[in-house]
Amino acid sequence: MRAIAAIQMASGPQVQANLMEAKRLIREAVEAGAGMVVLPEVFGIMGQHDTDTVAVAETFGRGPMQDFIRRTAREFKVWIVAGTIPLLTDNPHKYAASSLLYSAEGEVVTRYDKIHLFDVKVEEEDQVYTESRTVQPGEAAVVVDTPFGRLGMSVCYDLRFPELYRYLSEQGAEIITIPSAFTEVTGRAHWESLLRARAIENLCYVIAPAQGGYHVNGRTTWGHSMVIDYWGRVRGQLDKGAGVVMLEPDLETLAATRHSFPVLDHRCPVGIK
Repeated sequence: MRAIAAIQMASGPQVQANLMEAKRLIREAVEAGAGMVVLPEVFGIMGQHDTDTVAVAETFGRGPMQDFIRRTAREFKVWIVAGTIPLLTDNPHKYAASSLLYSAEGEVVTRYDKIHLFDVKVEEEDQVYTESRTVQPGEAAVVVDTPFGRLGMSVCYDLRFPELYRYLSEQGAEIITIPSAFTEVTGRAHWESLLRARAIENLCYVIAPAQGGYHVNGRTTWGHSMVIDYWGRVRGQLDKGAGVVMLEPDLETLAATRHSFPVLDHRCPVGIK
């Protein structure tokens, strides 16, 4: 099974309820032929307050969310990119928004901590987001080999920073995961444009699962989970609600396209004097 599934959810404040829903959707994806599934950002909890996530942050290597992913990967023999899981840091008031990659044996292959934090005011919503108040940013980009291709990892707000994705492609990424929870306003304006741009400019497949719907805390997320090929074509999309979209990367055609259309080889470092 070489297909990769992006899973869309509308997570709430109860961890166990979210994990039950995640398992239902993982099962659906596997039954449809997925060998890897990618969960959205904050799949395990979207609390009433930011501090609710701090309260359930786990030690790296153990905890209800990590144990669930480990068991589920083994049960379904599927690779899982666990959207984001809050992991404890040396600051008791902040957690790392960690995207963990698990093998089909339930082993952690790698960990990526979200680098760019969402500290903005969305005027149309009259809403201020200050992610840095409770999240400690990561410092390192991650690219890793998998049975599905060379995988580059990112999370949500990272999407707005093309230099990260340029680095991932320079390190050989063929597939990029972008688990997200875009707001309805910013999603409507920019989500698809940014995703397709990242795919096109890096000649990469993009797997972008999202939170999509109305949440108990009053927030509405944009949804529109997408799987996009290296030419910027949307190969699957789910507007709202829980569900699954899938694609099967064709790495031979990707390699041939990179050879005949060698845009990645034409990159020239540009400086301003």
